Amino acid sequence: MIMHVAQRASRARLVSRVIVATDDERILQAVREHGCEAQMTSSEHASGTDRVAEVAAGLDAEFIVNVQGDEPLIEPSTIDAAIEPLLAGDSLLQMCTTSEPITRADDVFNSGIVKVTVDSYGSALYFSRSPIPFLRPATGLTPDEMLQANPELLTNYRKHSGLYAYTNDFLQEFAKMEPSPLELMEGLEQLRALENGIDIRVVPVEHRSISVDTEQDYERVKRLIEEIPK
Repeated sequence: MIMHVAQRASRARLVSRVIVATDDERILQAVREHGCEAQMTSSEHASGTDRVAEVAAGLDAEFIVNVQGDEPLIEPSTIDAAIEPLLAGDSLLQMCTTSEPITRADDVFNSGIVKVTVDSYGSALYFSRSPIPFLRPATGLTPDEMLQANPELLTNYRKHSGLYAYTNDFLQEFAKMEPSPLELMEGLEQLRALENGIDIRVVPVEHRSISVDTEQDYERVKRLIEEIPK
């Protein structure tokens, strides 16, 4: 799975180098055997971001993209979309990500799918495992029944993609910040940035990725990969 992620990242036109950061010797060897670059990191890291920050600290790179290893179907164009705002010249922008359409009501209520809401400038207001925005019940229907009955309401919901793009300087600062209260409650480290007043630009994309968090996800993704023309 990790090689699918690395290979897709390497096809992004704005990515110049792909490195798999891991603390597992088995992953390190497997990645190198497949001809991709990998670096061993400390096993003490609490998150993948900390792991990426360790590798990034030794790189002469202004921008760093963290593509999570459970995103084997991530589209190269999605990675580019996260990078582009950082290259546009806004010196105040330090962190970007992307959001994808949600087309199934079940996904809105799935805590394994992170939802994001943004302001009118495209900056994140909040990320949550809960349905955001909350759909106020009406006409005697539950929120789930309302979404099933009115699929157009799904356009109000966006899934957070499993990647981030940062300036390297900010990534090093972010990795040193203490975990924040909302981050600990939701299990979402991007909330640490929001709680510290950091603007996270969220770029909308149309391609829908699938994070592999369960065995069912794995089987679904495996079938999809097997269907991709060689």
